[in-house]
Amino acid sequence: MCLGVPGRITEIIDPNKKLAIVDVSGVKRQVNIACIVDDQNPPESCVGNWVLIHVGFAMNRIDEREAAETLKLLEEIIIAQGTMSNYE
Repeated sequence: MCLGVPGRITEIIDPNKKLAIVDVSGVKRQVNIACIVDDQNPPESCVGNWVLIHVGFAMNRIDEREAAETLKLLEEIIIAQGTMSNYE
């Protein structure tokens, strides 16, 4: 199963290598944004965008509502897994 995690681009650290800093629920990490940039959407225009991240790559842009819903579901899964481990 593949899992994409929503994050918000806060900074472009290397536009030539297409590297950005993304905030994922308060945790900042470096990601590659090559999949979401083109002539109409240069790296600098990505700051503030919500993206779906998978294995260090921003795979596509998502809206803030979708990001919030996904983060809520992921949190519920984490809580459920913690609860389930009490029964094992």
